[in-house]
This record gives sequence, C-alpha cells and structure tokens, in this order.
Amino acid sequence: MVWDWMGTTWQVAVLALLSTVGIFFAVLIATRLTGLRSFSKMSSFDFAMTVAVGSLMASVATSATVSLSRGIVVLAGLYGTQATVALLRMRTDVGGRLVDNTPMLLMAGTEMMQDHLHTVRVTESDVRAKLREANVLNYDQVVAVILETTGDISVLHGDEPFEADLLRGVIGAERVGQT
Repeated sequence: MVWDWMGTTWQVAVLALLSTVGIFFAVLIATRLTGLRSFSKMSSFDFAMTVAVGSLMASVATSATVSLSRGIVVLAGLYGTQATVALLRMRTDVGGRLVDNTPMLLMAGTEMMQDHLHTVRVTESDVRAKLREANVLNYDQVVAVILETTGDISVLHGDEPFEADLLRGVIGAERVGQT
C-alpha cells in the first residue's frame, strides 16, 4: 500500500504555510481598504464574493499550481469588481437590478402566498419553521413574511402599528393588510 498521499516534504509544508499566511494578510488588507461590505450578505453578489474569496484562499493555500502572487492579483480583481458593482448599485437603479434579486412576500397576515411560494420554491414547512424561529406563537401575530434578496426569510410580527414603508420594493407588498 502506498502512503505517500499522507505525507509531504518540509519544503512543501513551509511554502503552504507561507502562502496561507500571505493570502490571509492580503484578504485582511483588501478588506480594510474596501470595507466590511466585502463579507456582508446584503445581496446575492456579496454572498458570491464571500464564497469566491474563501475558495481563492483555499486554492492559494493548498495548490502548488496557484502562486501567492497570482492569488493576490485575482483577489484584487475580485475586490475591484465588488467595489465597482457596489458603486453602480449606489448610483444607478440599473446597477441594483442587474445584481440584486427582488424581495418577495411569502405570507401576508395569516395567508400563505401560494403563487409566490411556488415561484421561489419555498414550502409552507419552510415558512412555518421561520415563524417558529421568530417566536411567533400564533398566525394572528404575523404581519408579513418576506424572502429577502439574500435568500434569508424575514418575519414581521407583533401587535404594534405597522409602517408600510418597510415593504417598499417587495413583490406583493400591496397584499399586506388585505387579508
């Protein structure tokens, strides 16, 4: 039996360690320069950025074919692209529409929005789980349940007066209060 796959040379181990530390500090510096938005999950693009940076870090740390300098160049490209997209999102409506999903109403009051659930492939069981997570004790407490642009589900509930502006831009928002 060959056990080579379990071992390494000290030179390879040192290079892997140096690459790991190098790409880690490159990510820290890039994040300090561009801001914590780099790791937020405020849009699907931000989530993709987080996954891409993690994948890049792993590739640089573990692959003999991806050099540290190449990883830093790719990292700069990722952060530059994210900064550009963030500026477009802030300055134009088109930028936001190109990269962001639109939030969608899944439940209005006590009524499940079956057409919306079907469209976004969310089950009633998924919604009930989120209601329990939000400590909803009965359906009468629910104002709205929204599938956010990030894929998270928000539950608005309580007995306080509800401000409709919280649902601005949510598909189906006009159905809240009609149930």
